[in-house]
Amino acid sequence: MSDIIDEAVVKLSEKIGSFDGSVKFVVEDEGSIMVDDAGVRAGDESAECTLTADEETFRGILDGSVNPTGAFMSGKLKVDGDMGQAMRLGSQLG
Repeated sequence: MSDIIDEAVVKLSEKIGSFDGSVKFVVEDEGSIMVDDAGVRAGDESAECTLTADEETFRGILDGSVNPTGAFMSGKLKVDGDMGQAMRLGSQLG
């Protein structure tokens, strides 16, 4: 497991806890994080929505220096699946 994935699980758990739905974050060349009703964990299961970004963009989203909507509009964040789930999660990341 990579350090960014371990760090992200902790930070996302603090911000989100559990989530009514399922979203997977894919950090290119690092791994995947699942967010669902069971909480936040490292994992690569199927999800209603998959968000893919490079490490720099993902770190920025986590620390608040990158706006997820802006990252999506500029092509730095890819969304596959249920856009509604992505928007709900984005609002919880605040």
